[in-house]
Amino acid sequence: MHPYRSHTCGDLRATHVGETTRLSGWVHRVRDHGGLLFIDLRDHYGVTQCVIDPDSKAFKLAETVRSEWCIRIDGDVKKRTDETINPDIGTGEVEIFIRDMEVLGAAKELPLPVFGDLDYPEEVRLKYRYLDLRREKLHNNIMLRSNVVADLRQRMWDIGFNEFQTPIITASSPEGARDFLVPSRLHPGKFYALPQAPQQFKQLIMVSGFDKYFQIAPCFRDEDPRADRSPTDFYQLDLEMSYVTQQDVFDTIEPVLAGCFEKFGGGRPVNRNWPQISYKDAALWYGSDKPDLRNPIKMQVVSEHFEDSGFAIFANLLKQEGTEVRAIPAPTGGSRKFCDRMNKFAQGEGLPGMGYIFWRKAEDGSMEAAGPLAKNIGPERTEAIRQQLGLEVGDAAFFLGGKPKAFQTVAGKARVIIGEELGLTDLDKFEFAWIVDFPIYEKDEDTGEIDFEHNPFSMPQGGMEALEGDPLEVLGYQYDLACNGHELVSGAIRNHKPEIMYKAFEIAGYGKEEVEKRFGGMVTAFQYGAPPHGGCAAGIDRIVMLLANEANIREVIMFPMNQKAEDLMMNAPSDPQAAQLRELHLRLNLPES
Repeated sequence: MHPYRSHTCGDLRATHVGETTRLSGWVHRVRDHGGLLFIDLRDHYGVTQCVIDPDSKAFKLAETVRSEWCIRIDGDVKKRTDETINPDIGTGEVEIFIRDMEVLGAAKELPLPVFGDLDYPEEVRLKYRYLDLRREKLHNNIMLRSNVVADLRQRMWDIGFNEFQTPIITASSPEGARDFLVPSRLHPGKFYALPQAPQQFKQLIMVSGFDKYFQIAPCFRDEDPRADRSPTDFYQLDLEMSYVTQQDVFDTIEPVLAGCFEKFGGGRPVNRNWPQISYKDAALWYGSDKPDLRNPIKMQVVSEHFEDSGFAIFANLLKQEGTEVRAIPAPTGGSRKFCDRMNKFAQGEGLPGMGYIFWRKAEDGSMEAAGPLAKNIGPERTEAIRQQLGLEVGDAAFFLGGKPKAFQTVAGKARVIIGEELGLTDLDKFEFAWIVDFPIYEKDEDTGEIDFEHNPFSMPQGGMEALEGDPLEVLGYQYDLACNGHELVSGAIRNHKPEIMYKAFEIAGYGKEEVEKRFGGMVTAFQYGAPPHGGCAAGIDRIVMLLANEANIREVIMFPMNQKAEDLMMNAPSDPQAAQLRELHLRLNLPES
């Protein structure tokens, strides 16, 4: 017999009754039933109930074992009585009568429980992650991740893509976040960087003549943490294609992701009709470029109803250039209590407040508008607003005004809260939407200088001709895919013509020498017959987070960092040794504590 096991803890069935078996695993829990000891033995594959009585030579040893001890047992497979069958586990029809036992690894007192799904402090969970990973829910999340990656990889192979690996040590390149720098021992004073993404390499693969590339790629960005983003590294399904349009990229990735979500989404509906929404409209309607379309609320501009009105705050505001008033409809939100709560939310976000109107039944049975705004602008204007927003008795609307960039983020948050609190958001489905027509440039409000607002490698719509006009009107062939309020995919049709790339960077204040210094390898390659190409990257961590129905991305990463970008288990980052610094010709210039 094998020294550790003849079966796994998920194998045994009624057909094995009468056989002798050997199992190895962790003690999930021990139950003492008056002389009989029941040990639930767990491994990666499942749980098997084992039983031992005082007549067994291993009984004294069995009395010493505790939760999470790693043990090996030999025993006989017996059928459970009908009343003790456990239909919730695959091995629930049988139990093992223990004849012999060996302790493979004793366990100290546990710093956190493994049995059950108790809410334990995250710092403890991350420090003892190897114990946390033994918990059923987290273990299942990681297995889901493994299966999702295998599924995505197979789908890409099935549609004719080839998998290539790109370098992990490369040159520093601005991708919108800070690089992790790696000092060179052989070249003192110089640094490599961990790639923020395989962006330049995958474009060079297209120039090299490979038509379709993909990779499950590790990416490294020194970012501030948040619930749906890792502060150090993440994985993405990275792909690139030659001789394609924006729609070709959409048509390629849509069935890959939709099929994966249908397979692993636990039966939650996946909308296959993915709308294409301009960046401008997404900002107006949803206050976000990653809208949650499970929420039906769509914001609207209602400036005309407040111009020269009795509500002086908005009326005076609208006399300033670039300002407007937007309304957030709130069906069924027509109570003063709810309206006051939302107004308080806006104040908590740093705004003076959020005006509101709600509609109710008057004493004579007619409809009337209530709230401070309604009194100030009068019945005709409030009725026009109600009709524009399609609201009825029992509904409300909230209003924010000013320059859109100053308030639309708060408006977007308010829309999400209103949808959730009023039960308007259908949480049990997946809704996808492409966000397109991103502006390439933005103007700094303080300096008036033009800089890139989004990916500088995107091909401008209209090519060189578009760059001759107002930079703020230039749109790129750039796109994101949003799902349930998260950005899942980002990509673009690339700017593959050197003369257009030089011009695009010149507008943002980067001269030809600077472009060649930063992106010399790629720009030089484009001078040797570069094909039109484009692609995208889908975030693996966020995909699995949505499929697992988790709110925090750390719940689907095997060994994540904490919010401070620290690995509590491995004690990273750590202090370098003096010998290491000398070898790298480095000195530390630490800030004063």
